[in-house]
Amino acid sequence: MIIKVLGPGCTNCKNLERVTKEAVAELGIDARIEKVEDYAEIMGYGVMSTPALVIDETVVSSGRVPKVAEVRALISAAAPA
Repeated sequence: MIIKVLGPGCTNCKNLERVTKEAVAELGIDARIEKVEDYAEIMGYGVMSTPALVIDETVVSSGRVPKVAEVRALISAAAPA
């Protein structure tokens, strides 16, 4: 599983990265977390407001920092059965 945190490096972007790492650790799954700060690449996902969370190339959240429990649920829903 590849999880991307999209954002220019603002406080909310850093918080989303932290929350995502915490959720992955709690789930105990093997996931690679990537930080994407390139504006052109972010726009390629159709994201108009950051931070955004992308799981396996699907945008699952944008414009806010979800709580750890919500990120866990998003990751679980995207995980292969």
